[in-house]
Amino acid sequence: MSSGRLAGLGIGAFVVLAVAAVLSLLFPPAGGFGTEVALTTTTTTVAPPPTTTTTVVPTTTTRPPFDGWVDPLSTGEPWGNTVEGLLTFRGSPTRSYYGKGPVPESPDLGWRFPESGRLCSQSTVGGKSIEWCGSGWTGQPSVFEREGRRWVVFGSYAAKVHFLDAYTGERILPDFPVGDIIKGSVTVDPDGFPIVYTGSRDNFFRAIAIDRDEPVELWKLSADAVSPTRWNNDWDGAALVIDDYLFEGGENSQIHVVKLNRGYDADGFVTVDPELVFNAPGWDEDLINRVGGNVSIENSVAISGDTMYFANSGGLVQGWDLSQLKSGGPVERVFRYWAGDDIDASIVIDEQGMLYVGVEYERGTGRSQEIGQILKLDPSNPDDPLVWGVSERPYLNSGVWGTPALYEDLLIVSTDEGKIIGLDRMTGDERWFIKLQGPTWQSPVVVDDTLIIGDCIGQLHAFDVTDTAVKPPELWQIRLGGGGCIESTPAVWDNWIYVGTREGHFYAVTE
Repeated sequence: MSSGRLAGLGIGAFVVLAVAAVLSLLFPPAGGFGTEVALTTTTTTVAPPPTTTTTVVPTTTTRPPFDGWVDPLSTGEPWGNTVEGLLTFRGSPTRSYYGKGPVPESPDLGWRFPESGRLCSQSTVGGKSIEWCGSGWTGQPSVFEREGRRWVVFGSYAAKVHFLDAYTGERILPDFPVGDIIKGSVTVDPDGFPIVYTGSRDNFFRAIAIDRDEPVELWKLSADAVSPTRWNNDWDGAALVIDDYLFEGGENSQIHVVKLNRGYDADGFVTVDPELVFNAPGWDEDLINRVGGNVSIENSVAISGDTMYFANSGGLVQGWDLSQLKSGGPVERVFRYWAGDDIDASIVIDEQGMLYVGVEYERGTGRSQEIGQILKLDPSNPDDPLVWGVSERPYLNSGVWGTPALYEDLLIVSTDEGKIIGLDRMTGDERWFIKLQGPTWQSPVVVDDTLIIGDCIGQLHAFDVTDTAVKPPELWQIRLGGGGCIESTPAVWDNWIYVGTREGHFYAVTE
């Protein structure tokens, strides 16, 4: 992601024909649109049908335990059952869980933080110091239950992590200061350890204890702890923690796996004894020769089955095999696909193991023009994984920053130009689009058949997506503060919506 620009805006079984026929009945093409849907504005490149896929198995609460890192059938489900809440960016290892309803029907402002003053600080890039305010891309707060209290935790452009009561906005713990702005989203430990994980532009990724009178840094990982590195020392991605292992990519362009060794001391306070057990460059020489040195990892790692997926600013989509990690065996790259340009949006994985990728259009490469900016990839067919691609590049420096959302038979994507597009997941065909005041860098959120999305003039919108074949009608909109751009991704939880704006405040919306 262009830091200056941001500052300015505030993985099968063979397919048989019978399965294809059933799927076509389950997910029929849309029809009967009015002219305002403007189907001609987005074009789709459809690759030859993939040779393999996985039959969708209905998710049930009685399915046997999955023998591996992440059950592919957990797509769309909460992250485990130990801690109730929205615990990381997009809620789960497949980046496909958006929160819990109900969604407010007649929204009003519940509270604003802070009540006075703004969340601002200075940050220096390329020798130029700029004031950053509020929260932006990706900036999704975590909402969770702890010891009978509901918390909201987020990092801000005030170069702090904030720990608030979800109902009142009052501080539960003092703010935790870091050395520079926080652009990414925090992760709350999913196994019940009272730890929050976050990165910052100050060179460090941290584990912070929240079981004391004030937050305490337990550990930090420097962007310079590994070699070689490229680009810079920021940490934008929201980490995943699974079976005591932490997975995180950095803008140092490396992928990291840390064994946390969590526990408690004699006084009952949480501890960690981290060990960096794996790291690797997220680039290769072929990529450097194509795009140069900006190959930072800004998106949040996703995991399905035994494969970890991420992409980088050089447009390289990768899958790394984790099956031997715990036994000390190699972690090896098993999937590679070049998308042509910067990928900051996190990869989303469906129950079939298909990957959905949003790509920016900054370099104007022939590859970008060939395959498009919204991609569906089948990693079980690594030699020819492109299922379909949709072109969304109305101008240079356009494309997709927000992480797509899965809803029923739709993929919902926000674009730089302010379009929110509903695509048929099977074909990539456009069903509808909504035009908002762009850029829309925040990621669409769908809870209880309601799409929540903000625009860049401070309006938070709700749309009814119950009928996926028609343009969704707007249910409501609410203005947040003085109209600052809503870049951050909202968190929806139990009749509340939490989100920050570039104006300098964090808002809670409820009935």
